Amino acid sequence: MSYRLDQYLTLAGEGSRSQVKQFLKKGLVQVDGITEKQAKRKVLGNEQITLNGKPVYYEEHCYLMLHKPAGVVTATEDKKEKTVMDLITLQQKKDLFPVGRLDKDTEGLLLVTNDGELAHRLLSPKKHVDKCYFTRVTGQIHEEDIHRFKEGLDIGDEKKTLPADLEILSSGEISEAKVTICEGRYHQVKRMFEAIGCRVIYLKRLSMGSLTLDPALEKGAFRKLTEEEIAALLQPPRKEKE
Repeated sequence: MSYRLDQYLTLAGEGSRSQVKQFLKKGLVQVDGITEKQAKRKVLGNEQITLNGKPVYYEEHCYLMLHKPAGVVTATEDKKEKTVMDLITLQQKKDLFPVGRLDKDTEGLLLVTNDGELAHRLLSPKKHVDKCYFTRVTGQIHEEDIHRFKEGLDIGDEKKTLPADLEILSSGEISEAKVTICEGRYHQVKRMFEAIGCRVIYLKRLSMGSLTLDPALEKGAFRKLTEEEIAALLQPPRKEKE
């Protein structure tokens, strides 16, 4: 895809169209080392473009991995609460949004992007994208609960939950487990454990589809996805279940 040079600079967050045209007139913009003053110059985005000596980049689609901490809400904006978007410090972020929702007290992996098509595919109930969580709960978890999760639980909705995988890590007064679900019902993981007599006291999302939380990413930090991670996410979805 090609862009007018002034459009490219504007999309990259370097100013309004009128401001960018002034930068061009002043000779502050270079394309592949050559000063360019023509706003209508076509660029593909793979050129070396600088403004006042600073490299300028624009990506049509941006994909970020955020390690969401507890205490922030999953929203693009909120008048009272700090949001996950407040943690994103990129200059070019006005079109970005979180994919899905993690409760305020839940930590872990959150994908932030401006790719609406990908977000729809990951969130569509028909796609059954796996989401894995680490959880700490009050009360014991038993082997029979593995089968109950696999068979589906009554959490008060019209239908039981779809089959889920439960991996018991420890069981006692406080138990730990990993659970993988392929739905996104309201407070689903918490309600599933309530259905077996346990209460979630800590919840962290570890993965969503092919994307796994980077263990080196500190809480509240984010990074761009690697080319390999993006390619895996963009692969055609598996066959939909009925």
